[in-house]
Amino acid sequence: MKKSAVILILSVSLAMLAGCGTTTGQRAGSGAAMGAAGGALVGSLSANAGKGALIGAGVGALGGYLFDQHEKGNID
Repeated sequence: MKKSAVILILSVSLAMLAGCGTTTGQRAGSGAAMGAAGGALVGSLSANAGKGALIGAGVGALGGYLFDQHEKGNID
């Protein structure tokens, strides 16, 4: 249960930070970088830092892209 709480808190924090940048590519890239770092940290708790980094990078990139689209008014 504790790992789930850590993952949830980290995911929400990274999603909020994923909007760094001004273009779609910058926001998705910064989200991917932050997601990879957070994913590696969480993954290291279960001895799967590489897998966590890959998952975190994907989630971060998606978060950055969605934030960019929201800022542009394409998503409510």
